[in-house]
Amino acid sequence: MTYLKTELENLPDGGQIARVSINRKEKLNALNSEVISELISTFSELIKNAKLRVVTLTGAGNKAFIGGADLSDLSSLTPETARHFITQLHLACGAIRAVPVPVIARINGYCLGAGLEIAAACDMRIASDNARFAMPEVQVGIPSVIEAALLPRLIGWGKTSRLLYTGESISAATALQWGLLEEIVQAEALNAQTKILCKRICDAGPNAIRLQKQLISQWETGTLKDSIDAGIDSLVEAYKTDEPKKMMADFLEPKK
Repeated sequence: MTYLKTELENLPDGGQIARVSINRKEKLNALNSEVISELISTFSELIKNAKLRVVTLTGAGNKAFIGGADLSDLSSLTPETARHFITQLHLACGAIRAVPVPVIARINGYCLGAGLEIAAACDMRIASDNARFAMPEVQVGIPSVIEAALLPRLIGWGKTSRLLYTGESISAATALQWGLLEEIVQAEALNAQTKILCKRICDAGPNAIRLQKQLISQWETGTLKDSIDAGIDSLVEAYKTDEPKKMMADFLEPKK
């Protein structure tokens, strides 16, 4: 059975938007081994797509983005199989982070545990106002791991500790206030607002967007000096194409 659906929208300039949806509504789109494997293969293919401009990731239905890792899988793990399972989940997050264009998490409903880690692996997060967020792993006897390590960069150490130690659920409004989300909208406006965000990215220079994604990734681990030096190199790379000249000419051309 296939749990992931990928739709490619062709843009007038030859670019493409990819929309990836996890379709396991009866389980709140929870991640079992099969879904995780499909996430790895799907995003590994998207990495290779030279036409790609932006990717959106969501869960099917209105109840959940991803309701966490499937407890049926987690409850049967051993020390040996636990290492394999969590490593595969990390590889799925890594494949998302390796996509050379922005990946937007379109969050509808529950975003729990592994689902929040997947969301954190995306570049931006937009959610419906009825979305809920939690890291409940300690409540079932395990720590929050792998891409939970991204959370302090998004919301700080104190709020990360609160989520991980208590397992409590927070609202979309609180998630926005904490910096976990970039935007919240009413549920019925989520599709339209996600499309607007995609259009803004697609209106930018395709090469510039890829250079910017690469640079932001370098900023995560580099020193300030290394990050600035990488930025200088990135600007030089931009001028090795005619994209800046063409796009600046549109701004400089007198408006009729």
